[in-house]
Order: sequence, then C-alpha cells, then structure tokens
Amino acid sequence: MPTPQNARGELLALLLLLAVLGMTPLFDNDYWTGLSFNLLMWIGLASAWSLFSALTGFISLGHVVFFGLGTYTTVLLWDQVPLWAALPLAAASAAAFALLIGLPVLRVRGPYFVILTLGISELVKNVVLMSESALGQASRIMMGAPSLNVLLYCLLVCAAVAIAAGHFMRSRPRWWLGLRAVRANEEAAETIGIPVARMKLAALAMSALIIGAIGGVSALRSTYFEASQAFDPMISFTMIAMTIIGGGDSLKGPVLGAIGLTLLQEVLWANLPQLYTVILGLLLVLFVLFVPGGISGWLSRAFAKRDAAPAPEPAAIVRVAKPGGSQ
Repeated sequence: MPTPQNARGELLALLLLLAVLGMTPLFDNDYWTGLSFNLLMWIGLASAWSLFSALTGFISLGHVVFFGLGTYTTVLLWDQVPLWAALPLAAASAAAFALLIGLPVLRVRGPYFVILTLGISELVKNVVLMSESALGQASRIMMGAPSLNVLLYCLLVCAAVAIAAGHFMRSRPRWWLGLRAVRANEEAAETIGIPVARMKLAALAMSALIIGAIGGVSALRSTYFEASQAFDPMISFTMIAMTIIGGGDSLKGPVLGAIGLTLLQEVLWANLPQLYTVILGLLLVLFVLFVPGGISGWLSRAFAKRDAAPAPEPAAIVRVAKPGGSQ
C-alpha cells in the first residue's frame, strides 16, 4: 500500500493536472478545448475501469454497457429534465444495472467472467437496438445541448471523482488489503472474514456510476445517439489498453495511459488512421511482455534506481602491529 504522504502527493499532482486541462477554454481555441475534452473523458473512463478490474483482478470487457446506459438515459431524459438532474440519473441507471447483475455475475471468475461481461454488453446493446426499432427510431438527435466548455467542466468533475475514488480505495487499508486479497485468492479472503461479495459489488457500482456519468456527457457532446456507437466494444478495449499501458496498480497509471494513447490516437487518426488498431495491439503485446508494470511501474523503478545510494564498500581490515612485536 502506498505511504500516506506519497498517496496524497500523487493525488494532488493528478488533480493539478486536471485543473490545467480545465483551463483550456480560457484560450478560446476549439481544437485545444476538444483535445482536453477527450483527455478528460479517457482519464475518467480508464481510472473508473481501474477501480474495479485492476484492484480486484476481475477483467471486464463489458464496461461499455455502463457507458452506453448512461448515454441512452441522457438521450431519453433530454428535454424532459434539466441537465443537473439528467447526468446524475444517467450515472444512477448505470450503477443500478451494476447492482442488478453484480451478485450473479461476480460469482464467475477467470476467462468465463471476461466472456460473460462481453456477452452482457452485447445483449444490452441488442435489446436497446430492438427497442429503438420497435419505436421507429433508427437514431436520435438532441438539440440545444450545452456548450463544449460546460461539458468539459462536467467531465472535469467526473475525472476528479474517479481519481479521488481510486485514492480512497488505495489509501484505506481495509479497502486496499481487502481488494488485494480478493485479487490474490478469493476463497482465502472469505476464510479470514473479508466481506468479498460486498467489496466486489461496491467497487463495481462505483466504477459503473462514474462511467455512466461520462457516457451522459459524451452523448451531449455528439448530440447524436446510435446504439451501435454508444455500446461499441472498442470503448471497453480502449479502457483496458490505457490501464495496462499506464499501469493499473497505481493511481497515476490509468492517467498516464489515457494521456499517451489519446495523444497517439490524435496523431494517427489525422495521418494514418488505418494503423491505429495495429499499433495499439502491438503496444499491448510489448507492454504485457516487457513492461508488465506499465509506464507507472517503469517510472517508479527508474526513479528508485536514481535515488538509491551506492552500497558502502566493506571496511578494510587493518592489522596493527604491537609495539616492539614482530610484523
């Protein structure tokens, strides 16, 4: 577990970074504001995914379902309730779905859990598609959405909440040690009295709550809803890639991964869009094989080596001759 002083310093540094991204609207440049919007969105998504999967070891390919539900809830409530109510309701719908499926789904582990989460996200996507088709809606357009600056500040809050929640879980021995025990050996954790089911469910609900809110803000940015886009599995894959590349065991890991991949995506989509997924897959393979701790782990080891003092040499043993004695 990180020391309290290091954890607080890391938290303050990350919140300062978010504050810097939140100041881009002051420059009155739509490109930089849009880039900051994307950075904050992926920082929030990767950090929220890490809250559950990186800490518990349950690798979820279905977190896009919470993003899609938040998006769909916001679309349905648009023009019905004000923005300050729509986004919390979008977050609540995602968290409620997480609580609904949590207990049965979290009984499964390993590759079966991975496949099950992907299957659930595809199931919900197709249910939404059929519902929209029955209503005669191929897609939905939202008119009168807030400005990009307002949406950026909403995302700033979501990303800050995700990072603060990650700090809370990593700085509280009960949560940190409990979730690490679940990750190492769930049966042994239950044996020593750790409330495994409750802790897993709480982590999943918190993760879903944040991702649902971000999905709602994302819907207002695009002002266009189509289920196949809102529930796109690539959103889940990108969250995972960012966390693995950045390093999910630390608070800063998902943030570093989100910044690196978002900037890479910005460059490649403008120049070589067809190579983005190829390079993303190659990066994942390289980091899993050669940098398992991600960028965060690599930086920590590099700074530790730099700060480590050289080991003192063994003291020389000097034989001192007695006065008048033989040498």
